[in-house]
Amino acid sequence: MEIRELAVEGAVEFTPRTFPDARGLFVSPFQEAAFEKAVGRRHFPVAQTNHSRSARGVVRGVHFTVTPPGTAKYVYCAHGAAIDIVVDIRVGSPTYGRWDSVLLDPVGFRAMYFPVGVGHAFIALEDDTVMSYMLTSSYVPENELALSVLDPELGLPLPDGIDPVMSERDLAAPTLAEARAAGLLPAYPVCRELGL
Repeated sequence: MEIRELAVEGAVEFTPRTFPDARGLFVSPFQEAAFEKAVGRRHFPVAQTNHSRSARGVVRGVHFTVTPPGTAKYVYCAHGAAIDIVVDIRVGSPTYGRWDSVLLDPVGFRAMYFPVGVGHAFIALEDDTVMSYMLTSSYVPENELALSVLDPELGLPLPDGIDPVMSERDLAAPTLAEARAAGLLPAYPVCRELGL
């Protein structure tokens, strides 16, 4: 398993080894030993798994969870292709306002780990793009917030030729500056105390 730290403090890209043969292939996108080496925690406490399927051009995010309780995520693409984006929205973080992106697909089977308090978005590059998530907490609607993926101050990498298809919630989401002014963003020290 290859490990690469991303531009957002605490976020990590994992690239597992694949084992192809005449039947197809085998891959293990999450491996505890690699996770422990990269993050310093042995366990990723899974409270819920999610699966989404999106058409080409669907943009989901930038989503985050009220912290506390906060949610850490481990995400990979099982079918299709997506640009997966992590945004540091933790007030006081050394990388606040930065983002990084990784092409996720079932060729390299790269996966991304998102620590508590960061924002997550993705852009589906193909029809029937399937994203698989492991989450450290269960879904609670009132704890789920969003920022505008179109915020010009963030300058997220929306590819040419993609006409974004977004939910009403995501279209109405505030910018990073608006969310900060409203006191909606997580505090970096609180996120670090949670340890995920």
